[in-house]
Amino acid sequence: MNNSGSGNALERFFAGKGFYIVLFLCLAVIGVSFWMLASGNETMQSSDTAIVPRYDDRRVETIIVTPQETPAIDVMEDAPALIEEGLTEVFEPEPEPTSAVVAVMGPSYIWPVSGDIERGYSQDVLNYDSTMRDWRVHQAVDILAPIGQQVVAAHAGVVECVTRDDLLGTVVVIDHGDGSRGIYANLAAEPTVITGDVVACGAVIGAVGDTAIGESGQQTHLHFAMTANGQTVDPMAYLPG
Repeated sequence: MNNSGSGNALERFFAGKGFYIVLFLCLAVIGVSFWMLASGNETMQSSDTAIVPRYDDRRVETIIVTPQETPAIDVMEDAPALIEEGLTEVFEPEPEPTSAVVAVMGPSYIWPVSGDIERGYSQDVLNYDSTMRDWRVHQAVDILAPIGQQVVAAHAGVVECVTRDDLLGTVVVIDHGDGSRGIYANLAAEPTVITGDVVACGAVIGAVGDTAIGESGQQTHLHFAMTANGQTVDPMAYLPG
């Protein structure tokens, strides 16, 4: 009897307003379920958005690093200790060339014969000539020497000519190759060199003679003259003192 009563009550409930109440509750459940589903999707989308990085709005900052100067290390401070231990090799700097005054030696000359000067060189002052018995310049030095004494080249060079002069007798001229010439006069008639011979300093070129008529009033001697660049010069400026 109770079961049939309960069933009748349910039938009367659904037959009346109860049907609409149940329908409303079902719709509410469906709405709540839909809302929860929608909220879950938004949460997942927002989570995805948070996970995926976006680079559109990022700004790239350039950082410029200024290199700092490295202080120089004075190697020479530790050099003595390293040298003592044999850990380094020392390179001595080459000295810089310095300008120095270099003395240029003049040509080396020797006396053509040994003897005293009987008559010296005189270009500006007139001297008395005992042979010509007048006053004149003397562009040579007369060196006293006996007849037959050997005459040598005062300086190396090439025999330029061998001539016979009316006043100075047998003459040998030697070109020294530096603009200067040696002139040997009053030689014996036959010198020991000919034109073109190359002679060394001290080589025998002849002997003292008496062929210089223009100086026959003097003692026997060698008449020795010199020129430099075509001008007569004092031989004593070249001969050793």
